Amino acid sequence: MKQFVTIIIAVFGFYSGQAQQKNNEKEHHTFDNSYTVDEKIKTALETNSFYGMPSPKDHRATEFYTPVPAKVDPYGQNGVPSDAIVLFDGTNMDEWINQKEQIPCTWKLDKEEKTMTIAKGGKKINATIVTKRKFGAIQLHVEWKSPPAIKSRTGQARGNSGVATDIRYEVQILDNNDNETYVNGMVGSIYKQSAPLVNPSVPTGAWNSYDIIYHPPVFKGTKRMKAATMTVLHNGVLIQDHFSIQGAVAYIGWPRQEVHGKEAIRLQDHGSAVSYRNIWVRELE
Repeated sequence: MKQFVTIIIAVFGFYSGQAQQKNNEKEHHTFDNSYTVDEKIKTALETNSFYGMPSPKDHRATEFYTPVPAKVDPYGQNGVPSDAIVLFDGTNMDEWINQKEQIPCTWKLDKEEKTMTIAKGGKKINATIVTKRKFGAIQLHVEWKSPPAIKSRTGQARGNSGVATDIRYEVQILDNNDNETYVNGMVGSIYKQSAPLVNPSVPTGAWNSYDIIYHPPVFKGTKRMKAATMTVLHNGVLIQDHFSIQGAVAYIGWPRQEVHGKEAIRLQDHGSAVSYRNIWVRELE
């Protein structure tokens, strides 16, 4: 009899412990608005500056409920994030102007295919274009394709263009399918600075995509206090991993050190009929 009672007590104790544990877990995940958040702890976690500080003893000390992130529909604008600025959707080129001449974009617009293709138009001018708007830190999505390969055009002469943040920091666009060139100038490179980690290009004439996360440099007067950084995914594959940009693109010599504020996004004319579609940007500041 005593053995039976002992077993009953043990079983009751086990399930009581399980119930208490579940209650504790439930309490742990319940919003407690009576707890006063220590802003020093919050700041330390958000800025990665908690080293050397005493570790909090209460789980609530490291749980924050404000500010609540804004809700974004990832496909809210015909497949584009609801908080994005659409720079080109195939209907017009109104967001872009010629960089040098400051005239309307002269590229060929194909509304049926929803593309624009580099073209000089009636004037034989450099057809590089820039956005009318200026941006700082951004997430930029660009889709592009090279024209059909021409056997006599190789190296940097085949499908050459580029997309640049703040006008001066360029991610190279190039047809590198069976086409060798210097690796810090190949497709996906940060031009003349960083070769891509890999080359995930699709066949010539098919559509590629770039997704670029860019944070601009920080200046104090004429001194650069913090370098610009860039992360790039090419067709969904990481090719630039938070690279610290050394300065503005330079074809000859060192990267140029230029003090600047917010600038336009640039799409380069380099003599190839590269096509673009579905361009949008999200401001990160």
